[in-house]
Amino acid sequence: MLTSLEIKDYALIQNINVEFSNGLNIITGETGAGKSILIGALGLLLGERASTETVRKGANKSYIEGIFDIGDNEKVKKFLEENDFEFNEELIVRREISIKGSNRCFINDTPVQLSVVKQIGDLLIDLHGQHDHQSLLRSETHIEFLDEFCDIKNELHDFEVARKKLLEALSQLKKLRDSEKNLKEKLSLNQFQLKEINSISPEKDEDLKIEKELNILENSEKLFESSSQIYSSIYENENNAYDILVSIKNHLEHISKIDEDFNLKLVDINSAIELVREIGDYSRDYLDKMEIDPSSIDALRDRAGAIHMLKKKYGGSLENVLSFKSKIEEELSLAENFADKIDELQKKIIDQREEVKKTAFIISKKRKNEAKKVEKQIEEVLKYLGIPDSKFEIRFEYENTLESETFVEVDKKKVNVLSNGIDVVEFFISTNLGEDLKPLVKTASGGEVSRIMLAIKSVMAKTEKLPLLVFDEIDTGISGRIAQKVGKILRDLSASHQIISITHLPQIAACANHHYSVQKETNSDRVVSLIKKLNEEEKVVEIAKLLSGEKITQSNLDAAKELLLVAN
Repeated sequence: MLTSLEIKDYALIQNINVEFSNGLNIITGETGAGKSILIGALGLLLGERASTETVRKGANKSYIEGIFDIGDNEKVKKFLEENDFEFNEELIVRREISIKGSNRCFINDTPVQLSVVKQIGDLLIDLHGQHDHQSLLRSETHIEFLDEFCDIKNELHDFEVARKKLLEALSQLKKLRDSEKNLKEKLSLNQFQLKEINSISPEKDEDLKIEKELNILENSEKLFESSSQIYSSIYENENNAYDILVSIKNHLEHISKIDEDFNLKLVDINSAIELVREIGDYSRDYLDKMEIDPSSIDALRDRAGAIHMLKKKYGGSLENVLSFKSKIEEELSLAENFADKIDELQKKIIDQREEVKKTAFIISKKRKNEAKKVEKQIEEVLKYLGIPDSKFEIRFEYENTLESETFVEVDKKKVNVLSNGIDVVEFFISTNLGEDLKPLVKTASGGEVSRIMLAIKSVMAKTEKLPLLVFDEIDTGISGRIAQKVGKILRDLSASHQIISITHLPQIAACANHHYSVQKETNSDRVVSLIKKLNEEEKVVEIAKLLSGEKITQSNLDAAKELLLVAN
């Protein structure tokens, strides 16, 4: 439930803070006063597209904040947990729109992406704007209305997974066929390049190993001379390091018997002798293994030159050479096995088509079962709303195709696979006794469309768990007795949902549990919109205005009181 809405510097609104309650919240006001601006601001709060033009002239940004009591809304709780928000029964959603074009969104004072706000908004509110009923006049939207009633999210997910796999397999097949000619044309070149690389057969990091080995061989004289000098300095010279250290050790052993403090130094000298011995032994072994073979140097230089040539031709590094080799090996393998690869993919596509068909049929069956319930309930509401002989039917067809590769076979015909299944849904209606059912998009009048939309929304709301339904002039094209019934339906819906509805009809306004009036006021040579919650006396006056205009007579007031009495 929306408990409060605060709007600052948005369009004609300078600063308003309105509190809403359970039940039916009705908003009235003269044309242009700013009623729909309120709904527009609420839409922005829930993630709709923003424009800098909505920022009030002279302000730097618009500010919109809604506070929601989410109570036991399990879907919202789950969403908050999945997105690492701390759960509180009070949920605060805020959006700021700067004249510089930047948008900032917050949930419980935590900055979030606009997409996150939109997701949580979809769990909180069903917002029906002034012109949304026109969507009924586009048959492609009818399936969306039906799916609001059907609990098929899991089935749609399974279908989308299967459809995605089919699209991926079809894409792979297309790429394979597109590349077949190109690869066959490159066959001779690939064979030559592979032969050239294999004639040298470089190994990973071989160039670095050769470089290191050549560096050693080319400096072998220096290495021999230095290693010999090290060995001699340790063992062979007259005053060699080993003998000196042994002498020091002997002295330390002698004086440590006198002063035990030298025992620690005795440990150190033993370590030094061991370290020097290791260096000497390593130098001797190094000299024993050293072989200076000019021919091996020449062979390594030739090998390094061959690898350098490959690096220059095939990518600049040995890693790129080996990667290129793998690539042309794959291309050669593919070119030689195209028939097998294509056959393998085609079998995969056949299997995936069947999976898509299976999941689509599950969705279709559920839609058709639920459609029967929807038809009956909508007819009942339409009869109540003054279309007593109405017949409403939801028809299903398939979109046959000869060109698209994204199809499944149904009754030996190719049926196009759509983003939400294989069904094409359209609403048919007859509003008069004896008339044939005809497409809704071609037959319904403006007033009928509004009533049909209200019927659909009232039926869908019975299955929806959305806590708030918002209607912006759902009463377009109706009046009188039917308006009273529209108000009654809204009042009935408000028993299980919070309803906010803008209306210009007194019969609907009279059904309000809570009545608000939007007014324009001139403030410092600027027009601003204000909203006020009406008490019982003010409510009577407001309904009288809706009946007669600005000039109110006692008979208008009496009529307003009568409307309120009938509505309640």
